[in-house]
Amino acid sequence: MERVQFQQEQMLTELKDLVRKGLFTQKEVKQIMQKRTSFETALVRRIPKKGDFLRYIAYEMGLEALRRKRAARILDGPQPPSVSDYALVRRQFHVFERALKKFKGDVGLWIQYIQVAKKEGARTLVGRITARALQLHPNVPALYILAASHELEHLAPSAARALLQRGIRLNPESAEMWREYVKMELGFVESLRRRWGVLGIELEDTKGKGKQRAREVDEDQEMGNEEVERMQVDAEDESDGGEAARRQIMQGAIAKSVMSSAAKALPKIELFISLQELLTGYPCPPSLRDTLLDHLFTLLHETLPADPAAIRLSATRHLLPDLEGEALVDTLKDANERLASAVRDQNGADERLASVYASFVQDWCRKDIDDSLKGYLITSLQLLTQQKSASPSPALLAATITLLTTYQESLHEYLPPTSNTPERVLRLARKSTGKDTTKHSAQVWLARFDAEKQFSTSEDAKRAWDEGRGAVLGAGTETVWLWGLDPEPDWETTKGRGTGSAEAEVGERVRLLEVRAYGSEFKHGR
Repeated sequence: MERVQFQQEQMLTELKDLVRKGLFTQKEVKQIMQKRTSFETALVRRIPKKGDFLRYIAYEMGLEALRRKRAARILDGPQPPSVSDYALVRRQFHVFERALKKFKGDVGLWIQYIQVAKKEGARTLVGRITARALQLHPNVPALYILAASHELEHLAPSAARALLQRGIRLNPESAEMWREYVKMELGFVESLRRRWGVLGIELEDTKGKGKQRAREVDEDQEMGNEEVERMQVDAEDESDGGEAARRQIMQGAIAKSVMSSAAKALPKIELFISLQELLTGYPCPPSLRDTLLDHLFTLLHETLPADPAAIRLSATRHLLPDLEGEALVDTLKDANERLASAVRDQNGADERLASVYASFVQDWCRKDIDDSLKGYLITSLQLLTQQKSASPSPALLAATITLLTTYQESLHEYLPPTSNTPERVLRLARKSTGKDTTKHSAQVWLARFDAEKQFSTSEDAKRAWDEGRGAVLGAGTETVWLWGLDPEPDWETTKGRGTGSAEAEVGERVRLLEVRAYGSEFKHGR
């Protein structure tokens, strides 16, 4: 308890100052002392908990917020600084330091400390905290990003760039690190653009600049000043290099170089998706955005030419969130044609690409777009399942049946004539589960189950479920076996059927759950 008593003694000066200023009463100060004593007692136990430290810090933060509100309301104008002006914030930092001595490996605690220090404007302290955190956790990208953002906020782009480069050297497979590096370089370009605008430095085209130079030379010749002419020519030669460098910077040469390095270090689709989202949403001139996106998709084609997700990303490049009207229709149709053509060229050889296209159609059918567009997408999907040159894809068939089942009523007039009625949808579903290439596919059977449940009787749905359990193989088998089970048994309903019926239903549930737990040996009656 000596530690607790020591901490109590440290509080006296600040608490007296709060009373002297009239911000807290004697009764409130007594309550503060009791609360802090309770927290301090919890912190000196043999095995302290991180939650005790965090509750203590939260209490001090609330106390400081209350002090500031009362000071703004009660005190008249600026007051000479006193110990209570900074003691509560200092105590927050002190508790964080004590917590980190016990929990050095907790990255979340380090990040909370950094954020609190930034909130309080402790710039030097933030630098020290991030340096210590990075020494202990050099493989945590979030710490580098926090440190770099802190440097950028205080107009130190060189320090921020050095931090991110160090983080990338230690974490080359972090898409988040590469994204933040590109973002920082984009911000650097924009800051240069604004600065050069203030200084009056403009990037003129070469033709216009040549005309201006010709006029200046003519004027000098008319004046007969040959020395001035020679000086002008020298200045023009020097300015050519600076003008070319500025032009390259404004065209995103630095960001392009970073993206090229990122593609070599991390050739994964997650990186390209992250960079596309950044470039699409970053506030920069349209010409620069288009240039950088062109470079990004060139890298994507070179790095992941056959990756299904990369093909989708490239095809849907121009499907921006703000598109509407005729522009949306044309862009969506173009993206659909590109994806469908890619699937068609594969002749069913790549099931992953078929799954990507099926997901694309399903995603857009869920969005709030015109019904005719949804009908167009579903029709395009169904046409791919009818290719004679390739075996039908389970992913395409399952998606087609699911969409026809879901939108049969609302999109009746826009659906293909061969599948715009419940009977035709059922016929397609039953035919799909009877084909040799798809009769073992869990996703096709699940799509049929939903169609049977919506368009046929409960007996037909149960027969389909029984048939599916005997036919399905591979991935998704467990889902098929559990499809017909209720989440919870309806005991009131089974009670009315009699003891035998209830026991039979419970026995069936137990048997199916055993299949789920122990595998196919129960499926064959062993």
